[in-house]
Amino acid sequence: MSRGPLPTLLAAARPVAHRFAGSALCGALASASAVALMGTSGYLISRAALRPQVITLAVAITAVRAFSLSRAAFRYAERLISHDASLRLLRELRVRWFRRLEPLVPAGLPGARCGDLLSGFVADVEAVQHLYLRGIAPPLVALTVGAGSVAATMWLLPAAGLWLALGLLPAALALPAASVALTRAAASRRAAARAERDAETVELLHGAPDLIAFDRMDDQLGRIRAADAALATIARRDARTAGFTSASVTLLTAATTLAVLVAGLHAVHHNGLPGVLLAALALAATAAFEAVRPLPAAAADLLTAHGAAARLGALTGQPPPVVDPVHPLPPPTGALLRVHGVRVRHTADSPWVLDGIDLDLRPGRRVALLGPSGAGKSTLAHLLVRFRDPDHGTITLDGHDLRAYEPDDVRRTVCLIDQHAHLFDTTIRANVALAKPDATETELIEALRRARVWDWITTLPAGLDTHLGEHGARVSGGQRQRIALARAFLSGARLLILDEPTAHLDAATAHELLTDILGDPSDTGILLIIHTPPPPGTADQILHLTSGRLHEVAAETARPR
Repeated sequence: MSRGPLPTLLAAARPVAHRFAGSALCGALASASAVALMGTSGYLISRAALRPQVITLAVAITAVRAFSLSRAAFRYAERLISHDASLRLLRELRVRWFRRLEPLVPAGLPGARCGDLLSGFVADVEAVQHLYLRGIAPPLVALTVGAGSVAATMWLLPAAGLWLALGLLPAALALPAASVALTRAAASRRAAARAERDAETVELLHGAPDLIAFDRMDDQLGRIRAADAALATIARRDARTAGFTSASVTLLTAATTLAVLVAGLHAVHHNGLPGVLLAALALAATAAFEAVRPLPAAAADLLTAHGAAARLGALTGQPPPVVDPVHPLPPPTGALLRVHGVRVRHTADSPWVLDGIDLDLRPGRRVALLGPSGAGKSTLAHLLVRFRDPDHGTITLDGHDLRAYEPDDVRRTVCLIDQHAHLFDTTIRANVALAKPDATETELIEALRRARVWDWITTLPAGLDTHLGEHGARVSGGQRQRIALARAFLSGARLLILDEPTAHLDAATAHELLTDILGDPSDTGILLIIHTPPPPGTADQILHLTSGRLHEVAAETARPR
């Protein structure tokens, strides 16, 4: 039986368990010092009111100073150790979850939006820290300090200790339970509302040019406002819950202090307690509630961390679409990529997206693949770089099944450039060199020449050191695609798959780009995925994908062989 999310996270904390134990110890000592400080201060004030010799107050004065300093020192140490341990552990958890998530994208999470992954994954990882910062130490501190305070008070006056116990128990048990009950229903809705708002915001930022061009900006802003309003409603409900629990703790503190004071007055009146200890009992009882005050918020945070961990587990616990071989073959040379009888569908009861595909791609060959949107062209591209495996049929490279190679070795030989080729907010040099960090200046220039973009770069004042802006915003769509193409050339891949490289270009720019790509004299094999036929005479073979099957287009539109 698999463990739940919280036991799994607690087990992951074993390497830093000693740090959390030290944090809890320092927190308990800080709270105990606060109780002792209040009690000793009450005694000192009462004793000083009787005007004794100053020397008789020396011990109490020294104790007040000691408890005051120790409280600050232990609180600082508790914060330092707990945050250090939590951040160390979160670093490991982030890496672990990202390594689980990375193989699932893009083929393993077809229904997830970019904004959902961005906001949900990051927010849930951040929420997990509440488990370690607020879910572990506060209950231990409350138990230790509460029991110690009750024991000390009962030693001085049993009735006062009983009243203190009766006041601390509901604050430590009933109020956290009420906080969980009031926030449980809103916890899942809060995560969904935040993910929806952030996803809509990401779509606004990424699609702003299109939204403005088609006058749909107000619609998108309306969706963001609606999502934000839903999140604000949940936040107000959480605030009311927090206010209720805080006020309840305050009322319990006041009522318990009053009960302890009444019990103490009765004892003093019957000579059962020295009068100078009355203020010490009352103030110590008040201070004892500081140990249980964080518990309602800690319970709510624990619920949030549980939900975040459950979502992260569900997201990253899905089986990866591809599995690395136990004994992989040496890296392929890319002499021949062959698809035979491949069939693919997204779910067990959905129709076949690809239904018996046969295709050969070798170095020096230019193949154009046409088809309407949704025909399965991108699915085929994902199969060729092993983002996922076919349900039936085989894909071989150099005569061996793709599944016999390391996925990274396949992707070094077969390179995919999709219509949203990403450029980083850095220089042209850094963007291209990403494919080969140790590339020489000559290799960079040669790759840019092959992509027909070097002549334009030489006209720029900063040349290769020109910054492209976020997502390549400072260059045109055609230049963006050519820079991405140069990066692919520099990688040394023998086979290139270009998925809709002209999707966002005007007709003239698209024609020029396709002519340059397909007319490249190198022996790199190219599979061009496109909606419309390429320029006449530029492709060796033109295929049309429809109803899951490939059909060859008339030979007169193909390049002479």
